[in-house]
Amino acid sequence: MDKILEGLVSSSHPLPLKRVIVRKVVESAEHWLDEAQCEAMFDLTTRLILEGQDPFQRQVGHQVLEAYARYHRPEFESFFNKTFVLGLLQQGYHSLDRKDVAILDYIHNGLKLIMSCPSVLDLFSLLQVEVLRMVCERPEPQLCARLSDLLSDFVQCIPKGKLSITFCQQLVRTIGHFQCVSTQEKELREYVSQVTKVSNLLQNIWKAEPSTLLPSLQEVFASISSTDASFEPSVALASLVQHIPLQMITVLIRSLTTDPNVKDASMTQALCRMIDWLSWPLAQHVDTWVIALLKGLAAVQKFTILIDVTLLKIELVFNRLWFPLVRPGALAVLSHMLLSFQHSPEAFHLIVPHVVNLVHSFKSDGLPSSTAFLVQLTELIQCMMYHYSGFPDLYEPILEAIKDFPKPSEEKIKLILNQSAWTSQSNSLASCLSRLSGKSETGKTGLINLGNTCYMNSVIQALFMATDFRRQVLSLNLNGCNSLMKKLQHLFAFLAHTQREAYAPRVFFEASRPPWFTPRSQQDCSEYLRFLLDRLHEEEKILQVQSSHKPPSSLGCNETSFQEVASKTAVLTESPCTSEGEKTLIEKMFGGKLRTHICCLNCRSTSQKVEAFTDLSLAFCPSSSIENLSFQDAASSPNTQDGDLMQASIPSEEPGVYSPATAAFVCDSAVNERMSHSPPDEFCCTDNTSVPHESSKILVNKDVPQRPGGGSTPSVTDLLNYFLAPEILTGDNQYYCENCASLQNAEKTMQITEEPEYLILTLLRFSYDQKYHVRRKILDNVSLPLVLELPVKRTTFSSLSESWSIDVDFTDISENLAKKLKSSGTEEACCSRLVPYLLSSVVVHSGISSESGHYYSYARNITGTESSYQMCHQSETLALASSQSHLLGRNSPSAVIEQDLENKEMSKEWFLFNDSRVTFTSFQSVQKITSRFPKDTAYVLLYKKQSSTNSLSGNNSTSGLWVNGDPPLQKELMDAITKDNKLYLQVSWKHTLHHLW
Repeated sequence: MDKILEGLVSSSHPLPLKRVIVRKVVESAEHWLDEAQCEAMFDLTTRLILEGQDPFQRQVGHQVLEAYARYHRPEFESFFNKTFVLGLLQQGYHSLDRKDVAILDYIHNGLKLIMSCPSVLDLFSLLQVEVLRMVCERPEPQLCARLSDLLSDFVQCIPKGKLSITFCQQLVRTIGHFQCVSTQEKELREYVSQVTKVSNLLQNIWKAEPSTLLPSLQEVFASISSTDASFEPSVALASLVQHIPLQMITVLIRSLTTDPNVKDASMTQALCRMIDWLSWPLAQHVDTWVIALLKGLAAVQKFTILIDVTLLKIELVFNRLWFPLVRPGALAVLSHMLLSFQHSPEAFHLIVPHVVNLVHSFKSDGLPSSTAFLVQLTELIQCMMYHYSGFPDLYEPILEAIKDFPKPSEEKIKLILNQSAWTSQSNSLASCLSRLSGKSETGKTGLINLGNTCYMNSVIQALFMATDFRRQVLSLNLNGCNSLMKKLQHLFAFLAHTQREAYAPRVFFEASRPPWFTPRSQQDCSEYLRFLLDRLHEEEKILQVQSSHKPPSSLGCNETSFQEVASKTAVLTESPCTSEGEKTLIEKMFGGKLRTHICCLNCRSTSQKVEAFTDLSLAFCPSSSIENLSFQDAASSPNTQDGDLMQASIPSEEPGVYSPATAAFVCDSAVNERMSHSPPDEFCCTDNTSVPHESSKILVNKDVPQRPGGGSTPSVTDLLNYFLAPEILTGDNQYYCENCASLQNAEKTMQITEEPEYLILTLLRFSYDQKYHVRRKILDNVSLPLVLELPVKRTTFSSLSESWSIDVDFTDISENLAKKLKSSGTEEACCSRLVPYLLSSVVVHSGISSESGHYYSYARNITGTESSYQMCHQSETLALASSQSHLLGRNSPSAVIEQDLENKEMSKEWFLFNDSRVTFTSFQSVQKITSRFPKDTAYVLLYKKQSSTNSLSGNNSTSGLWVNGDPPLQKELMDAITKDNKLYLQVSWKHTLHHLW
């Protein structure tokens, strides 16, 4: 019969005829055959099954074998013995390799045919050994899936006892080697099906023998934590996660994160690969395990691992949101990553460029599931933009894309942000400076945040972009000196010439940090700026003493405390600096003079004093004051200040002046005593008020944007006019008149008598509410003019006490300030004019209170000769004609000039400095920042004076130092920068090679 069958299947007869004959052969199995005939038939059918040339031959082989084995079971049992099966598994069959899936399928079917035979037990014991050997050889997914089918049907073939643990471990390793090279959907589905069969087998073994579970999980971790560059474990291991009991998560994660034998590099690899598992379809609980491991590492403060993994994988996690099957898990992991990584915007900013495309795609499909997903995603994005404020150029497109989705309340945002942060303080977080690459496209260098040092970074970038000041600093000969100015010169040089994207100003920070500033805590940038300029000024005074009087070496450039510096230079402040050459660089660049004049309203006697300043602090005036004021020539009539302490001069005879209580945060009640026209009651510290003189009217510009409620948006010009407005000293603030020998009502006026090269304006946005004992921020928008005209009244006095320092200590304000102003019969000559300034830098505070927030700055390069000559002549004409032409409701010449300049400046480069990040921006962005981001408000402004004869312009071709650029660096600085650039390029090259390999 075997000969007939063999001839039939190889004949050329029609297929229907062949099927008829095959059916006859199958029926013949019921008849008796001797052992030799049966064996011949089993040989033939086995050959047809394993080596059949086409599906028909293989099908015939299966049909006939099953029929003959059923009716001739003893003969088949004798044929399908241990030796035969072992030969198939170890040697294959004729031309068929032993690893061919057809052999495993044949054995699987053979076991079914002799299941009731006693000899099957011998086969089971044989297979227990052989299947272990097979998995140790790392079979391909298809073969491993067939083996899993066999073992699922015949659990007796699964190794027992200790061998079962080994088998599970080896099976885990085998899964770790799975790979699917195809990208076709059919093949991918088949691959997923094969892996699922293997993982289901492991699940069944774990359930039957619980002792195998923990060793299996240890093997999983060993695979995914491998640092062997030649081995990348398969993402198919994700299929096992869904079978691990959730109650084991806490125990296993604690064990892994506290095991001293587990190195950080291995844990980093393991976490990265677990995150890769998010791409595995149908696997449940992957996100649960990933988040559990993230939390476990945070609990033991493994922040370096968390930072590395987050920055490396967060874009991959975000991209998983595109795929519906894995989207829920990916969103859960993404949320946890972002909400825990709160010490830096770096992780969030990696996904920011991809948000808009994802939102637009899901909005367009209109599916309810997509809308629900977008609501969750946009809430997360809103929280992150709130936390990392100060990046308008990045967030503008996102805000436009998600404008139709609900925005969570501030309370909800804070609640969400507080849930997952690794730590409330960033001082324990590792710094990942090595990720910074070369300079950005702007060519500007950022400053790395050293831990809440944005207050310093924003100020330094503003000063660096003050071109004339930078050039003067870089041109100083400070070789061998260890002063703060030398460190500033070093910092400026690195910002100008380093190859890095961002520079870490550690040395300068430690040298310039005010003693009362707690390291790594949030501080006020205005207070820092005052302290910095004062230190620089005082140090230069010491150098002047050294060069002229040759004092002891203890007064040299060695690093000293600020208190020592102040005490050593106290003698210098006793007499004014009348010579331009005697002025310090800070005086030349930022120093101005302010005259205070007090007139007793009883006897009409006067007292006056001229004081130096380096910045003016401008208070907010009530909107009603702006609306009701009418014009009086600001340059030709007496202008006074509403409160003496609304301005601040940096240098002081007493170092104690510079304490947190005297910062731009108006937190001393005595300061607010001086605030007439003060903000609403909640921003005031006392009930004292001052009444403005009825006859004093100042220039205001009504041609400003209107508020929705009808009020106008104040401009910096309005605040400056309010600063210079007359003040009546009355009530508890009366003036002690020496002529009357009693307290009297008086009128105080303030006038700028000498303008600085760079005008620093601080907007007093912070006040202390004594009722509620909190610091509040005034979030009012302020219009920033590109051109600012500063009213200056030059005066000459026959006798006048003037100095760089204010004689009044902020802590002594409880005494009437006027007591310190001596009566004088001084004769004076006045020359009034409006001095034009161009906006150079804006330091922005992003936040809703003085206790928290972020600083960043806008800036551009402006020299003293840029568009200045024409403007100077225009401003002089403007000053002469101001009393006739500056009428309310009419366009002033200054407005015309500013509009013309604005049109020209739109095309010029502005830069946005936000710690390490520097980007191009525009003047429109500067103007609209508060209207677009309500808690981002201009705080410190830097204006550059425009003059036709500017000796400090820094563009002096006759000096031979430089032409149209920064001066050449001294050799000491240039060598340090060259060395740093070489080292940085070497490290970058090694880093690049590492990633390439």
